[in-house]
Amino acid sequence: MTVHIREAVAADIHLIHGFIKALADYEKLAHEVRTDVKLLERHLFGPRPMAEVLIAEHEEQAVGFALFFHNFSTFEGKPGIYLEDLFVNPEARGLGAGKALLSRLAQLAVERECARLEWWVLDWNEPSITFYKSLGARLMDEWTVMRVDGDALESLAAL
Repeated sequence: MTVHIREAVAADIHLIHGFIKALADYEKLAHEVRTDVKLLERHLFGPRPMAEVLIAEHEEQAVGFALFFHNFSTFEGKPGIYLEDLFVNPEARGLGAGKALLSRLAQLAVERECARLEWWVLDWNEPSITFYKSLGARLMDEWTVMRVDGDALESLAAL
């Protein structure tokens, strides 16, 4: 039951898009997915990639993915890795793919001299929260996420 983790390549773009849609379904957010294959391809594999993707495989079949990018901690003076999305197909859960993806991300963080690896999790997603805690992750309850998007983003940019 070995899970292999590899870096995604441009030929994986439809697979990545499929994982994103499956994750959105799981999170009950399918109505918020606006991306398409061309947009993902430009931002993941174009001249200036904005994020990276790892693919988890079991018996030569893709079973999960992790999409991440670098952020920066001014307090630490070091980069960090921000995990935007992690998803394992429901039928593949229990094989260790999620743990393998997070372990590889932690390895990359150490190799790249990052101060931390962080991500968000929906507060209703108790199975994931329990899983993440079992790996040493801690909740950052004292922080509140802020976001500006859509018309508010346009208005702020116009100031």
